[in-house]
Amino acid sequence: MKERGLLPSFSGAVTAELIGFTHAATDSSPAVRDLRTLLWASIDNDDSRDLDQLTVSMPGEHGATTILIAIADVDALMKQGSAIDDHARTNTTSVYTAAQIFPMLPEKLSTDLTSLNPGQERLAVIVEISISADGQIGQASVSRGLVLNHAQLAYDSVAAWMDGKGPAPAALASIPGLAEQLRVQDRVAHSLKGRRQEHGALNLETIEARAQFEGENITGLRAQSKNRATDLIEEFMVAANGVTARYLQKKGFASLRRILKSPERWQRIVELAATLNATLPAEPDSKALEAFLLERKASDPVRFPDLSLAVVKLLGRGEYALEKADHAAEGHFGLAVKDYTHSTAPNRRFPDVITQRLLKAALADQPSPYPDAELSALALHCTAQEDAATKVERLVRKSAAAMLLGSRLGERFEGIVTGASSKGTWVRIVDPPAEGKVVRDFAKFDVGDRVQVELLRVDVERGFIDFAGLKRT
Repeated sequence: MKERGLLPSFSGAVTAELIGFTHAATDSSPAVRDLRTLLWASIDNDDSRDLDQLTVSMPGEHGATTILIAIADVDALMKQGSAIDDHARTNTTSVYTAAQIFPMLPEKLSTDLTSLNPGQERLAVIVEISISADGQIGQASVSRGLVLNHAQLAYDSVAAWMDGKGPAPAALASIPGLAEQLRVQDRVAHSLKGRRQEHGALNLETIEARAQFEGENITGLRAQSKNRATDLIEEFMVAANGVTARYLQKKGFASLRRILKSPERWQRIVELAATLNATLPAEPDSKALEAFLLERKASDPVRFPDLSLAVVKLLGRGEYALEKADHAAEGHFGLAVKDYTHSTAPNRRFPDVITQRLLKAALADQPSPYPDAELSALALHCTAQEDAATKVERLVRKSAAAMLLGSRLGERFEGIVTGASSKGTWVRIVDPPAEGKVVRDFAKFDVGDRVQVELLRVDVERGFIDFAGLKRT
């Protein structure tokens, strides 16, 4: 982390500031709506402690449904220019590794006083959206509110219940109306997803590896993929981020947008599609790509995550950009949305804190807390630090995989090429889900190729996993 400009620990000044925080922020002003009686619930990873958002639904007019998203009001405690704010501004993100979590905010805030924990009253920024039965977003608003989380739910157990593959989480049986809440939200999220896919939003299902432990010992890497519950939250967050971006634009505020440019390696995506007997246009076209992805998911669901991974690599990484009131930034190719910011995870992402401060200033008819020049510099800094954090997380993940693979030298593995450039060729194998570099016999490989490799060596400390390329499969 230090080598990449990230702070692994908090300063004495941060520790001193924390002493003054004894309870969650309160605000009794008329601008704060009392929404505690609504049946709010959170859905996150089963081990998440920094809860950033809650959701709830209400019947709307003419068959529409009103979805409310509550976003933790981190700014209510972490003031701009404070020592805690300076630390968050330096790192710009929490860093999640198999070895340790390095939170952007001290845990006294992120997992307690600014987290939307169950049974705790918390201030929040409220995004309220009317959504028609066919997934069209209607009237929307942004406000401030006081909320109460009635149930902390987890993705995997909620998804298993929705799919009829597992029992209902305990909270669904003990809290009247919660099960129906989730069914309504699932239906609305599905309609939102369908509408975005019609506009070219990409249906991608990459697999993430999470370390499994027995005590302090890593015993395996578990492949984690998307499900109906993660889709539900993703759709609502995309919608909320769009509403936020448009609200700031309407108020004449410059903002940070999250963008993904048209892919420079589109031609390679076209070539991949051709190997699967599909034709894509010569120029980047998200609608055509999404149609291809949907067909491949239906015809070959087992291999679809591998195809998704190849496409993700070829699309490139997202970045932050300044959106001025009179000058539009580029949209997000993968999400098929023009207006998109990051606003829904302020406990772990600094761009979301920036957006929250802009929103609160706009709501109060106050000037922007960030001049355009500062926002432009922050966009570059947040992009760079996010990239640095990703590299740290990947290195530690590779170290964990190297440890697990140490006894399997000489074995052969099936994999997919995830990177191919002048810097080298990389392959991700399936079991365990791990990525390594092809250091021998790699010249003919390109991103998306399915290959067989032989494990040559590992270096746990440096996270090296070295393969010899044997053949395409």
